[in-house]
Amino acid sequence: MFTIMGKLKLPADLGKAIAQYRADNKLTAVDVARKAGRSRTVLHKLERGDDVTVASLFDILRAMGLSLSLQKAGMPTLDEMQRRFADEDDVDAHAA
Repeated sequence: MFTIMGKLKLPADLGKAIAQYRADNKLTAVDVARKAGRSRTVLHKLERGDDVTVASLFDILRAMGLSLSLQKAGMPTLDEMQRRFADEDDVDAHAA
């Protein structure tokens, strides 16, 4: 079974994995967006880890020849916790 990367627990993880797969397979944003019936803006939002609709996510994955599968998450690693809370610290710092 092909896996893009380790467990994806955050939207940013999924976005990075999709962007990496697209780059590794020389898929242009224009081609993927056209095949998915979505705009490049939606694709780039997904790759940044921003919110997109579930329908957009599946259209883009389908256009890239990918699919999702679910598995039990388990406990987060220390690195995952630090990344998760570092992101919140960045938002809090900018709000102050």
